[in-house]
Amino acid sequence: MNRRRRRKKEDTGFFNWLKLGRQLVLVFYDIFSVVLASYVAILMRFEFRPSQIPEIYLDPVQRFLPIQVVLTLLLFYLFRLYNSLWAFAGENELQNVVVACVIDGALSGIGLQFFRVDLVSVPQSYYFLYTFLLISLTFISRFSYRFIRSKKHKSDNRNNDIAVMIIGAGEAGNILIKDIQTGNYSTRVIRCIIDDDPSKWGRYIQGIRVVGGRDKIIESADLYHIDEIILAIPSAPRPMISRILEICKETNCRLQSLPGVYQLVNGEVNVSKLRDVEIEDLLGREPVTVDIDSIIGYVRGKTVLVTGGGGSIGSELCRQIAAHDPKRLIIFDIYENNAYDIQQELRVKYPDLDLQVLIGSVRNTARVNSVFATWQPDIVYHAAAHKHVPLMEDSPNEAIKNNVFGTWKTALAAAQHGTGKFVLISTDKAVNPTNIMGASKRICEMIVQTFNRHYDTEFVAVRFGNVLGSNGSVIPLFKKQIAAGGPVTVTDPNIIRYFMTIQEAVSLVLQAGAYAKGGEIFVLDMGDPVRILDLAENLIKLSGYRVGEDIQIEFTGLRPGEKLFEEMLMDEEGLQDTANRLIHIGRPISIDEIRFFKQLEELNQESKRESEYIREIVKQIVTTYHPEGSDNPEAHTEALRHAAEQINEV
Repeated sequence: MNRRRRRKKEDTGFFNWLKLGRQLVLVFYDIFSVVLASYVAILMRFEFRPSQIPEIYLDPVQRFLPIQVVLTLLLFYLFRLYNSLWAFAGENELQNVVVACVIDGALSGIGLQFFRVDLVSVPQSYYFLYTFLLISLTFISRFSYRFIRSKKHKSDNRNNDIAVMIIGAGEAGNILIKDIQTGNYSTRVIRCIIDDDPSKWGRYIQGIRVVGGRDKIIESADLYHIDEIILAIPSAPRPMISRILEICKETNCRLQSLPGVYQLVNGEVNVSKLRDVEIEDLLGREPVTVDIDSIIGYVRGKTVLVTGGGGSIGSELCRQIAAHDPKRLIIFDIYENNAYDIQQELRVKYPDLDLQVLIGSVRNTARVNSVFATWQPDIVYHAAAHKHVPLMEDSPNEAIKNNVFGTWKTALAAAQHGTGKFVLISTDKAVNPTNIMGASKRICEMIVQTFNRHYDTEFVAVRFGNVLGSNGSVIPLFKKQIAAGGPVTVTDPNIIRYFMTIQEAVSLVLQAGAYAKGGEIFVLDMGDPVRILDLAENLIKLSGYRVGEDIQIEFTGLRPGEKLFEEMLMDEEGLQDTANRLIHIGRPISIDEIRFFKQLEELNQESKRESEYIREIVKQIVTTYHPEGSDNPEAHTEALRHAAEQINEV
């Protein structure tokens, strides 16, 4: 330990001596600069003819010179010109150099008045020349190290240069080009610029030529051997970005983009803000917008409980609720790692938020009742559920215990403790389900609709499809497979799904909750369906690889319980519009409640006994459940036909 401490002291001492040595070099250089600037300034005044300089001008400059040196060194010390890291010198250091030298020139003008000969002042041009020369010499000493270091780095990495194409010759593109070109450690080299404005074609931005519009992207990528394309048009509408990216992905270049127009407004356009182009950029539609005021109106000042608050949907619910000023936010989750992550994130972002993070299972009746009795939540978002279709097919009793009876216990606790609103997060897989997960969520919908008729709590369900990037989503799987070099696995070339970003889905869930009067099943409009094969191909291309050459695609066949397409409504449900065109209401379906409760009791007992016949019992409750559908040839043929129709419509 003593040896390590002694070595640390030796290292620190060496560093201080090195720093002191550099400072002394700068001090001697500055002394030389003051002397040189003083004499050269007077020489320039008399056109570099020493014999023509009158003694009455030269004498005061020479006598004031020692004082001038001391004043300059003192000023440079006060402006931290001996303590800055000049390898990273920027605008602030340049400003300090200029201000210090200008003040030094002004003090020189005052001081020389006391050393005049026969009351004759030094020519006024001397002061301007002296200041200019001192600024130049000081700039050379301070910024030459950065310049030499930058040139050396670029020379060392010449063979590692990344050839870049910038799309967008606007303000964002201009700032980005400047940031790349002045970056000491950037290996990017900008080869060309693309912009659809014909008035910019053939012109230059910081020495880089605008070669043409989007029709020149593929040609220019080949001509300039482009490795990376950067999309620098943050204000462009999503459909335009999608069309441009459709062209870019044919180049096999890596694609990057600025996050959004707010980056430009906030002055945050630089290389560090670049992100890889994501698959949602190709969806070709504007992000979903919601009525924020309606959300704030019913969340503000309320105690809100989110079950499954650490999951992908639950955590995003927590983020958006926290932003709308709730009285208290309670996160309830069985998995402590996810709960901890969202807790730390929200504590940093919302330090004044009354945040409670509780660990427990919705299957534990005593724990659920304890949470409701203690915190008395006004609003509950029930996102806790098992959602992975193939895994639930292998463990159907777990799907029933967690999804069905976890929902029953949570909903009952909400009703008994005076909760005002209960929102169930459901899924499109609940419609004509072919898997136990979807069937279990359909039973959950039936439970909350039944409870709504018997309790004061407003029970509603929100049904939507796949969310991009959520846990268990196909996108993270594809990314991992691409990073591993492939192959990318797709179950069936005709399989299609509806997609929405997590942020969009959750914001619509919040707004649907604002519309809720009780008993509704809200159906979110997911836009046009997307073929998973297209999704895989696009993601491979966006990653800069060639489909079938660099990365292969393999078809693995439909998994147990998986359908070629998902539906948002059952045949007997109708659609009712809301104020938001992306949120619809499915008409409640009447059920025999007494029979339903008896069936639930049987289902509960059989699931606890790990019954092998749990699917048959579920099928008696959910008559639209067809577990054999994926293996039924007729059903498979019908699914293929329907999927083809959906794809053709797109």
